[in-house]
Amino acid sequence: MAASSKPSRPDVITYGDHEVITPDTSKMRKLVRAAAPDDKDDPVARAEAALAQISGEFSTWMNDECERLDAARRKAHDTGLNKQTCQELFLSAHDVKGDSGTFGYPAVVPAADSLCRLIEHTPDAMKIPMKLIDQHVDAVRAIVREYARGDIAQVAMALTSKLRQVTDEFLISENRHRPEYLKTISSPSVVPGEF
Repeated sequence: MAASSKPSRPDVITYGDHEVITPDTSKMRKLVRAAAPDDKDDPVARAEAALAQISGEFSTWMNDECERLDAARRKAHDTGLNKQTCQELFLSAHDVKGDSGTFGYPAVVPAADSLCRLIEHTPDAMKIPMKLIDQHVDAVRAIVREYARGDIAQVAMALTSKLRQVTDEFLISENRHRPEYLKTISSPSVVPGEF
């Protein structure tokens, strides 16, 4: 009897308010081998070594991300805020937020996160003041540019906490007609506050 090439179905247990899905992992187990005690191949060490080899490129890549964010901002200035320009701004800020930690610029994360929150939680993104978007983009770029400063963590924290405050005030005002949504907006950021 030939083995079926059709993937097996996961186990699904349904509860009143959720489902628990447990996939069949038997085929994956065959692909993984246990490390022997004398195994010198450490995948984490290999990954760290690979990162160390390319770490000299991180500042260039971070500057490229900042340029992409600035280009999205300039396009929003030129054509106005619309679905496309808001999406480009959001995706660019989201990439900056995600890449900053990897590239060694964790102090940039809160400013990029604040811009993402601003775009994501404004019911009509076309009402976002361009000045507020400019402040976010300029903050990201300034933090990256000045990253070699010894006091950058403190400067970035002061700057981004003010941005967060102004953004929260704007979001609360724009969402005042949605009281249930205000809880989402006023919850603490999941981005770490310490650098």
